[in-house]
Amino acid sequence: MRVRLTALYSALFTIYGAMLLAITFWFMRRSKWVIIVHDDSGPEVRERLERLKAAQLRELLMQSGVSLAIMMVLSVALGWLVAGRVLRPLRTMTATIQQISARNVHQRLAVTGPHDEMKDLADTVDGLLGRLETALDAHKRFVANAAHELRTPLTLERALLEETLTDREATLESYRETSERLLAISKDQGRLLEALLTLTSSERGLDRREPFDLSDLARQALDSAHLEADARGVRIHTRIAPAPSAGHPALAARLVANLVDNAVHHNVTGGHVEVATETRAGRAFVSVVNSGPVIPPQQVGRLFEPFQRLGGRAARGDGHHGLGLSIVHAIATAHGADITAHARPGGGLSVEICFPATVAPRPQYAHTPDDPRQPGLRTIPAAPATSSPGRWPPNRTDR
Repeated sequence: MRVRLTALYSALFTIYGAMLLAITFWFMRRSKWVIIVHDDSGPEVRERLERLKAAQLRELLMQSGVSLAIMMVLSVALGWLVAGRVLRPLRTMTATIQQISARNVHQRLAVTGPHDEMKDLADTVDGLLGRLETALDAHKRFVANAAHELRTPLTLERALLEETLTDREATLESYRETSERLLAISKDQGRLLEALLTLTSSERGLDRREPFDLSDLARQALDSAHLEADARGVRIHTRIAPAPSAGHPALAARLVANLVDNAVHHNVTGGHVEVATETRAGRAFVSVVNSGPVIPPQQVGRLFEPFQRLGGRAARGDGHHGLGLSIVHAIATAHGADITAHARPGGGLSVEICFPATVAPRPQYAHTPDDPRQPGLRTIPAAPATSSPGRWPPNRTDR
């Protein structure tokens, strides 16, 4: 780039210098010389003076050409120095960026000075490094949490097997009981791995889009959740209306199912869940409101991070790994959907997801002041939930 800038500076100076000399020479030729001669001088004197004028013009042209050549050499040297001075901040930034790795990703360029293009570039790189640091930290936490989640059942499985092998008085019934416990642990690990694969695939984005209706997906999720809801005494109210959208139907179905499952599971005995789908202003909406334990409003954003549970570590062993809402967030982001979540003052959570009603490119989300780690997620102060007509079950006539 320094060579190209030097060539550019020199070429511009040469062109402008040549144009200036050409204009000067043209004016000199067009100028009228005042020559005073005696009347008896004759035509020989006039002819000699004209030759003298032509010779002076040629000498002026030669001297101008030599001067232009000298200035061209000087312009190359000056252009090289000026280009180096202009590119010095860029070289400094390049050297600093080359030294940044995963171990010192917290380092920043922190360029000071006037607000020009170089500073804009440095500030942009600093912003990129900040987002990269946040992503790396989230990745490290995710890997550590996933390893911890997988290590616990493996340790339990090993302990059960060792206990069975060392028990010389073990009976067929004890072997059967141990096998059933191992099978339950294996199923729990399978659900965890399936959730991790779903989370990974949804974060990759969508390769293609197909039409689906959120109302159909909501009915499917309710069919799967009503057994647990009946067992826990949770009443489900519905307001299902057509809500067409487009995207990945299987992922969208997992999103709605996770919302309903989360609302039923993290509820209280005799609580309620309200599920609604509708279309507003050309966009498809699904909302799930549930009663439950009181959630601090400032903790709502954390619920959409992987391995975050309402009951903390004490909730381990209930078949849920704190991945439900993080999968919801990843799938919504892949579909270009917006999430609005808030804690209800009486306990529980209200989540509303707004899908594009038609095929639309995936938007680039800006970081929100509510939770900079969760693009596309907006948390709002707690507000009372609105009631919804209908009940799911008992009569299930709205299926």
